[in-house]
Amino acid sequence: MLLRLGKRVPFDLGVTLCCGQVFRWEFRNEWWYGVVRSRVWKARQVDDALEYENAEENEVLEYFGLQDVLPRILREIAKDQYARKAIEEFRGLRILRQEPWECLISYICATYKGIPAIKRMLDQLSMEFGEKIIFEGHEFYTFPTAERLAKASMSTLTTCGLGYRTKYVKETAKIVRKHAFDLERVRGMPYDEARKELLKLPGVGPKVADCVLLFSLGKTEAFPVDVWMRRVILRHYAKHLPQEFIRRISREKSLSNTEYARLSLFGRNYFGKYAGYAQEYLYHCERTH
Repeated sequence: MLLRLGKRVPFDLGVTLCCGQVFRWEFRNEWWYGVVRSRVWKARQVDDALEYENAEENEVLEYFGLQDVLPRILREIAKDQYARKAIEEFRGLRILRQEPWECLISYICATYKGIPAIKRMLDQLSMEFGEKIIFEGHEFYTFPTAERLAKASMSTLTTCGLGYRTKYVKETAKIVRKHAFDLERVRGMPYDEARKELLKLPGVGPKVADCVLLFSLGKTEAFPVDVWMRRVILRHYAKHLPQEFIRRISREKSLSNTEYARLSLFGRNYFGKYAGYAQEYLYHCERTH
């Protein structure tokens, strides 16, 4: 199927899928392949048209954030020279609306790991506990359900490379499986309340909570802070924060929860209700350079 976006709907499929917000898409023979819920999606972009298979148009619009009015968003976050540089270079990057369960487990696994290692972990988890799908002669796997991960043995989970994250994945899966936590209910909460709810789950710290809120639950004001974003703030936004604080976080290897909260709040206050978009443009710009 073909979705004509037009010149007024900036979109860059490759940048959107490569900017570090999602981990299980693959590029093969000019097409992107990804498992979304229970189906393998196939997509490619030709100029201002998006060609896709195995998905409905409303699903594509929602998943790729194509209903966001990106030109207006980019105008609102273009607060300074560095933000404008990132926007100019990666215009068309959009925040995805991932399936919340997969996004939650993905970011629990992502703690203190680089993107290649995260991808390996999630691929192993999916091959071990997901359902196999044969599409165009290739094997793909759905993301494992909470029930499958809750029932998995610790030893088998460990063989997927999760390390110390194993117990967090299993305990969170057990909570969700028992319907003691409803991710869709969290979607309807205001940002601060939703964040507090996510922080109750094993293995979910401030950054994981912000990533899940931004990349799957539509909270575009969320402003995750990792090593790259700390670097961005130190290099380009230090003048907006007390110099004693800047000196302290420059020396430290990791941020305390209080320090994280201060940097995240700065991002939300400075960039406004689309701070999450600013975060992803700045993050991708810093990482690629």
